[in-house]
Amino acid sequence: MSTQTVAGVGTVDLIEEEARALPWRQPGDGPGATGPRRPGWRARIARVRPSVVLSWFVVLIAVAWAIAPGLFTGYDPIAGDAAAALQAPSALHPFGTDATGRDMFSRVVHGAIHSLSGALVAVTVGLVAGTLLGVVAGTVGGFVDDVIMRIVDVLLAIPGLLLALSFIIILGFGTVQAAIAVGIGAIASFARLTRSEVLRVRSTDYVEAAFGSGGRFWPVLLRHVLPNSLTPVLALAALNFGGAILAISALGFLGFGAPPPTPEWGLMIAEGRNYIATAWWLTTLPGLVVIIVVLSANRLSAVAAERGRR
Repeated sequence: MSTQTVAGVGTVDLIEEEARALPWRQPGDGPGATGPRRPGWRARIARVRPSVVLSWFVVLIAVAWAIAPGLFTGYDPIAGDAAAALQAPSALHPFGTDATGRDMFSRVVHGAIHSLSGALVAVTVGLVAGTLLGVVAGTVGGFVDDVIMRIVDVLLAIPGLLLALSFIIILGFGTVQAAIAVGIGAIASFARLTRSEVLRVRSTDYVEAAFGSGGRFWPVLLRHVLPNSLTPVLALAALNFGGAILAISALGFLGFGAPPPTPEWGLMIAEGRNYIATAWWLTTLPGLVVIIVVLSANRLSAVAAERGRR
């Protein structure tokens, strides 16, 4: 084949070789289809990571526990049988029984609603309040921005659990109060991230063009700035969900969460520590459930954040 110069830069042979290397569609993909071939279902399944599938399975099981606990256990989480006290894990009681004969697996299943709903309330409080403060600081600027950011700096300087303890003393004890306290502790991180994203989006060309074409402040903010600023913020909310479960369980362990005999994960671990030498399952098995659920939630949030950066 003769070599002909194309536009004085390349050659026909070079173009043909590069074209052969492209993943063209197969003849059966459709009439006139010449674009890159889409990966088949086998290739898509091969790209699925087992850790992500396992994390989804764990989270869905925990959500199912919270929604319909009666489908997983028939035991009462409150009433006990003194004759069955401190029985080791068995086929009848997979997680054993506590000092009053209550089935521990039933208590763990029924306790999912308290931990998951509390984590949801905490993330919602932090997301809504933090996003509002960040948007105000990023859009108004000036003195308002300085005041909000100095408050945020103070909140970030205090450890999250200590800050939650400070607010729960004011709000009182209980799962909802603990969730609100944890949410207040997360406001600072949401506010700082939202402010930085709002400032980044406001400096882009399409926002400047929207203002230059006569757009008013609030329509441009709601139509262009906010939708393009919330993706990292939502990823942070997903990441904070696992941390909120852990924080609420820690507050329950310290006695600031739900009162006995509520089947709350942190409270169950605290009640079983007095029997750790003779009944290891009272603390170990609920603790493993907390760890597995938190790690699974964090794994899914990491995947969501990774896709948001693409």
